[in-house]
Amino acid sequence: MTGKLYGVGLGPGDPELMTLKAHRLIGAADVIAYPALVGGESFARTIALGAMTEDVEEIMIPVPMTVERGPAQMAYDTGAAAIAQRLETGKNVVVLCEGDPFFYGSFMYLFSRLSERFETEVVPGVTSITACAAALGQPLTARNEVLTIIPGPMNEALMQERIKAADAVAIMKVGRHLPKIRRVLEALNLSQNAGYIERATLENQIVAPLADAPETAPYFSMILITKGKDPWL
Repeated sequence: MTGKLYGVGLGPGDPELMTLKAHRLIGAADVIAYPALVGGESFARTIALGAMTEDVEEIMIPVPMTVERGPAQMAYDTGAAAIAQRLETGKNVVVLCEGDPFFYGSFMYLFSRLSERFETEVVPGVTSITACAAALGQPLTARNEVLTIIPGPMNEALMQERIKAADAVAIMKVGRHLPKIRRVLEALNLSQNAGYIERATLENQIVAPLADAPETAPYFSMILITKGKDPWL
């Protein structure tokens, strides 16, 4: 009998924002797998550490952060093979995923490689986008507004087009794309409508109007924009 694969969302960073189900599954796991930057630590493991048992087996999946997809895909191939080996022996494997597994989550790459062969369950988590809205103290959308989610690496012209057409916007993965995003928002006269959040829910969280944001941003940063077309006050 094979083991069961779990893709567990951990939330945006604060361990207290893990769900009860996520905490329980992590504590009961035979094996825990998680992605990590090559040569660095795993943020996912850091979030889950307090729920992990001392004797649990760990599988670290080193993932290179490159624009080219090939190296990362090879890393997930290797990680999936290691996970499959444990599942085939009857062990249950919990894969840790920052935020939510299916919302820009790393687990989707393992899901595509393993879910047809093994019983799989996805456990949703609090997303960074809702955590950022809470930190900013600003609703994402109101009434009939439509929220548009944009990845920071998007082409500048396309980003401007999408933001112009949107009611409310969340720009994720800001990082090195912050200067480009500033240009787009200035061109659309929306800078004053934008809030900046980095490392939401963590001790070093920063929340500010975009005008007061740092000149450089980490990967874990977001910009939220509301145009107020359907006011909720």
